[in-house]
Amino acid sequence: MKKTLEIIWIVLIVLTIFAYLLGYLKYIDSLLVSVLLISTFIKGALVIEHFMGLKNVQSKYRFIPTIWLTFVLSAIAVAYYL
Repeated sequence: MKKTLEIIWIVLIVLTIFAYLLGYLKYIDSLLVSVLLISTFIKGALVIEHFMGLKNVQSKYRFIPTIWLTFVLSAIAVAYYL
């Protein structure tokens, strides 16, 4: 279990550094915004499943934060692409 959390933590750090570098280099276009939103969803899903402790609970309790995350990222995407 501890090894799994360490690997997930490293994935979260790598995705965060990737997003930071794209912002720092100001290399943003529509495709990269989509990639960033997808990586943000992956990071959120990992946090929801493993660090919030919702991996072993009923599905309806896992879907509530996942639906919220999907709604927020969709709103950001719509705002960006409009």
